[in-house]
Amino acid sequence: MARYELKLPKMGESVAEATITNWLKQVGDSIAADEAVLEIATDKVDSEVPSEVSGTLVEQLFQKDDLVQVGQTIAIIETAGDAPAAAPVAEVAAAVATIEQTVSVAKDLVTAPDFKSSDRFYSPLVKNIAKTEGVSLAELDMISGSGKDNRVTKDDLLKFIENRKSAPQAPAVAPQVTAAPVVSAVNEAPKAVPVSVNGADEIVEMDRMRKLISGYMVASVQTSAHVQSFIEVDVTNIVKWRDKVKTAFEKREGEKLTFTPIFMEAVAKALKDFPMMNISVDGDYIIKKKNINLGMAAALPNGNLIVPVIKNADQLNLVGMAKAVNDLGNRAKAGKLKPDDTQGGTYTVTNVGTFGSVFGTPIINQPQVGILALGAIRKVPAVIETPEGDFIGIRQKMFLSHSYDHRVVDGALGGSFVKRVADYLEAFDVNRDF
Repeated sequence: MARYELKLPKMGESVAEATITNWLKQVGDSIAADEAVLEIATDKVDSEVPSEVSGTLVEQLFQKDDLVQVGQTIAIIETAGDAPAAAPVAEVAAAVATIEQTVSVAKDLVTAPDFKSSDRFYSPLVKNIAKTEGVSLAELDMISGSGKDNRVTKDDLLKFIENRKSAPQAPAVAPQVTAAPVVSAVNEAPKAVPVSVNGADEIVEMDRMRKLISGYMVASVQTSAHVQSFIEVDVTNIVKWRDKVKTAFEKREGEKLTFTPIFMEAVAKALKDFPMMNISVDGDYIIKKKNINLGMAAALPNGNLIVPVIKNADQLNLVGMAKAVNDLGNRAKAGKLKPDDTQGGTYTVTNVGTFGSVFGTPIINQPQVGILALGAIRKVPAVIETPEGDFIGIRQKMFLSHSYDHRVVDGALGGSFVKRVADYLEAFDVNRDF
């Protein structure tokens, strides 16, 4: 019998690890090729790991809720056929490699800071530097940060590391520094399960994704200085054009034509006009993004939210944008998104009008600096200017709600950007082809 090592597959350039959420197969179970063996979760997406071979599961090397690195062996599957004879030297080498890997993993578990046990907020850059340089969480918590609310910046950590290297071998214990409290739905210590006072209320624990969303939203409000600009847009021409071509579009392309790709097209154009909206912030530095990758917030059937990303959105024509929107939207609802589908976004659009909202004040999707909410399209009475004078008519209008990070985006830029999106929508060519 041969033994096949099932490894955690690569799930995207920016995804290095995943958490095992459920074993679909147990030891002794038969497995067919391409059959799912276990379920895993990254920060935003849940997915399955299939087997490339047929056989029997003989070992589970990790348990539920364990964190696994990409490329690590997570299970052993015994397949039919004889395993090739291995020389004693090769067996010893394999055993040594296994021991070294075990020691390396154990070392990482011991030295890597457990940020979940801290009430302070640390940026991803600070976390990576701390892990690389072997800075413990206790040491991090003792650093007096120079950032907002005493947050530790990259410069604070690098200075601490430099001082530590030049310090004596047995340094005195540094005094405890009291940091400003930072509230996080993810980092809070476990609380006792609430009790229904009247005995009729139902107590339901948040699922894993809702806990993550909760933590992201609270962290975003703590990180960015949110400010909003609102603008009303006349989209009558867009509504008329879509009504005219949607049947032909679906017949030719095999795709439904919704309003979303039309709006996404306008946003991508505006981001090219205002590249300082297509940025992220890391401490005291601004990162200007080369690519325009539009996130589109999508509601899931279970009530949770996910943000798949349209990569290089500015390079797509309307047909390509419609196909990308439909593909990501359908796979999001079916739970078939891959981890890389939610990575790399540079700006986000959310359609609150889907649920009848006229406008909203969305929370920024970190580390981006802006998010646009699309309100419901409504028939409203409006003043129409003509050479013969003004008159009242029925128009199709909607609100655009732009939330942006006032740390780096002032009102002039935030307002000009959303105005440019509105200008593109109102100037829509009713005679254009799709």
